Formats: sequence, structure tokens, C-alpha cells
Amino acid sequence: MLEKLEQIKGKIAKGFEEIKNLEALENLRIEIMGKKGELTALFSSLKALGEEEKKAFAKELNSVRSEFESKLDSLKAKLSQEELGRKLRKEYLDTSLFTALKPKSLGHPVNQVMERIIEYFTCINFSIQSGPLVEDDFHNFEALNLPKFHPARDMQDTFYFKDIALLRTHTSPVQIRTMQESSIPIRIIAPGAVFRRDYDLTHSPMFHQVEGLVVDQAGKVSFANLKYILEDFLRAMFGDVKVRFRSSFFPFTEPSAEVDISCVFCGGVGCRVCSHTGWLEVLGCGVVDENVFKAVGYENVSGYAFGLGVERFAMLIHRVNDLRSFFETDLRVLEQF
Repeated sequence: MLEKLEQIKGKIAKGFEEIKNLEALENLRIEIMGKKGELTALFSSLKALGEEEKKAFAKELNSVRSEFESKLDSLKAKLSQEELGRKLRKEYLDTSLFTALKPKSLGHPVNQVMERIIEYFTCINFSIQSGPLVEDDFHNFEALNLPKFHPARDMQDTFYFKDIALLRTHTSPVQIRTMQESSIPIRIIAPGAVFRRDYDLTHSPMFHQVEGLVVDQAGKVSFANLKYILEDFLRAMFGDVKVRFRSSFFPFTEPSAEVDISCVFCGGVGCRVCSHTGWLEVLGCGVVDENVFKAVGYENVSGYAFGLGVERFAMLIHRVNDLRSFFETDLRVLEQF
């Protein structure tokens, strides 16, 4: 047993010399003093000795254990302090690097683009109008030439409440409310949040639109006016791009058109983003349908309307390929703006 004890003492001395971290220290403790440790095994073997021999050997074992535990505690304190120092150095923050002169955020990219759109139209004498987020069926659908069971309603997956109320699917109800409450001429934009039951790379349940409406006496407003304003607006937003109008259908305008710009990614040559067509759809527009004017009691007037998705513009301007990036609050994305 004495020979075994000398071996353990040698192992302890060598172990303390080689230990560099807390993990190695704990491994040594378990090897020597754990439930199945070598020193623990010697204590268990005392019962096989005679009384005098047991007393002498127990004294030697207790001496080795006390010395081992003392060195263990001392080295543990030292290694813990060193590890703490390494963590503090790694997490060190030089507060002198912070300065009031550091550039501040310009805001969320969607808000940035919204403000640019609003600035453009207010500079050419459009006023800003807003309306409630919770709408009724008349303002959101019927007054916009979308009577009940109209197939075009299927294009908008609506959030309905238990009564006739719903979350607006576009900002067009603001146009209806403005016409009900105002007299001509009308020249407004309606920016704001809208809601649809949709969620993927290019759609989200909540997004933002800006819709415009111009109404005046019959003959004073034409599609040519609309075309001129939108072409100038799109070049102000995207630079020197080509603009084209494609015939389309919207229940609340007739004639209606989809508006495309030459692809901002490939310059119109053709790429994966534009499906190799060279064109990107950015907004819809048209001359206001007579049925819309009848719904609000207007006669002998003409007008045009247009609408765009702000997130769509933000994706194209900032080259973001996933709409959800704007709403997931990932600082790695937002700090770029």
C-alpha cells in the first residue's frame, strides 16, 4: 500500500505541473479523489489492516489528501482568475471609440422609401390623406366597383372580423372617403399599412402601399397626365430606367395598365430576377371607372388613380431579395441602412 501511495503522490506532483486549465484540474481531482479515485480506493482498503497499521497508514493518507486539496483549491483559484481575465480581454469594450459624431441611422428601409415617395408627390402639390385600418365592406370593396361575389375579390385574401368589418386590403378606401368628404379638384396620395393573408418571399400579411388619386371636371384629367407623372416619378426613384405601360384589368379603373421598368439588376438585358424578360412590374394605374364616381355621387368628372407597394420599391432600390428581411429585425440586415 505504501508503494501505491508513493505512486499516487508522484502522479499528483506531475499532474499539477502539467495542468493548464480548469477542465484538466477537474479531471485530476476525479482521478485522485473521485468516487472511483485512486486515493479514495486506498481509504477503502484501510479496513483490511490491523489497528496499529491502520492508524499509521490513515494518518499518511489524510496528510496526502489535505496537501492535495490545498494545492487543488489554490490552483483552481489561480486558473479561475486567469480564465476570467481572458474573458474580460475578449469582451473588452473601448468606450473611447464611441463618439457623438458617428453617423446616425436614417431609419428603417421601408420608411426611407416611403418618405422618398411622399416627398416626390408633395413637391408636385399632392396632399396626404389617411384613413382607418379597420374598414367596412362598402369602402373597401363595393364603392370600388367590387360588389359581393365579384371574382376580383378572390385576388385579395382578406382578414374578416365576425361582423361586416375587415382589415383594409389596400389604401383605396381612403380615396372613397376623400371623395365623399371633399369637392373637386382632388389631388391626393394615401400612404399606409394594408393587410392580406399572404406570406412568402415577396408577400407579407402586413405591408405598405401608396395610392394616388386625381379628380377634376370632365375633360381636365386624362391618361396622358397620368403617364407623364408616373414616368417622371419612376425615374426619380430608380434613375435612368425605361418605362412601359401594359394593358391590364382593375375593377376600379378603365382603361387600366400595369407599369414596368427596365430591370434594375441587369439593365434590361435579362436575368433570373426579371425572368429573363428585362422588365420588372412596379405599379398599377388607370382612369377611374364611372361606377366608382357613381358610388360617391360624383357627376361630370374625370380622374386617374395609381397604386404601388412600398416594400416592392424598397426591395428593388436596396437589392433585397426576401421581403421578410424587412420585418425580421435582424440587425445584420438593418445596420446596412
